[in-house]
Amino acid sequence: MLGAPPRLGPLYARAAVTARGRGGDLPATRLARTGVAVDRAHLAAYARVCRVPLTDVLPATYPHVLAFPLQMVLMSDRSFPLALPGLVHVRNRVEVPGRVGADAPLDVEVWAERFAAHRSGATVDLCATVSAGGAEVWRSRSTYLARGAEAPGGAPEADVDVVAGDLPRPVATWRVPADAGRRYARVSGDVNPIHLSGLTARAFGFPRAIAHGMWTAARVLGGLAGRLPDALAYDVAFRKPLLLPSSVQPATAAVDGGWDVAVRSARSGAEHLAGTVRPL
Repeated sequence: MLGAPPRLGPLYARAAVTARGRGGDLPATRLARTGVAVDRAHLAAYARVCRVPLTDVLPATYPHVLAFPLQMVLMSDRSFPLALPGLVHVRNRVEVPGRVGADAPLDVEVWAERFAAHRSGATVDLCATVSAGGAEVWRSRSTYLARGAEAPGGAPEADVDVVAGDLPRPVATWRVPADAGRRYARVSGDVNPIHLSGLTARAFGFPRAIAHGMWTAARVLGGLAGRLPDALAYDVAFRKPLLLPSSVQPATAAVDGGWDVAVRSARSGAEHLAGTVRPL
């Protein structure tokens, strides 16, 4: 149990120093915080960066930034088998059983599971649950890829694909600026160097900094504001990295009371994100 939110900068520094020589199985550790209050100024800053409406109900993606510091503690610990610097978020699944009020004290718990083999390395799922008044109000599974890493013998195959249906031609273009990664890092705490600058991203094999997948997901759901069910499940795959700066085009199609969604390069048409949103 943690009594206060951890400082993320020192955690990344510790993870970088201890990156070499990691291995073994996932730890069974579960971390939690209780009575977490949403900071309204922080929520407003998040809404500005992600272009989501600011209301008394939390955006479906916002609890991720409450859980992420605890997940950072797990991933930065020497017992975690994958090096944190350079980990790439490749899939995110969230279920929101109902509207989560911004005034509700929240209990947050996180853990890691499903160490899996991937054609480019190994993946791990960072799971989280958020409760209010003893009832679960949000749950998430984030899959991260460690390129070049090796999963234990007998590990399952990574599950990173999400199938969205055919989508119409996009009708909008987003111009994503070079500092989008730094701006989202300030409100999320995710200061992974692959998002911050071309110099730090190149150290991990990227030609330029890349946008956070969770920023892209939040921006997509923000574009659907007012057209989403109160109880929803979304499942998105982060495909081709969104290099910064870029111009991208969102596409959506109404399906089964929800939506199929995608974000594609305005230049090449390559998909950066593909996913589904459905009533829960």
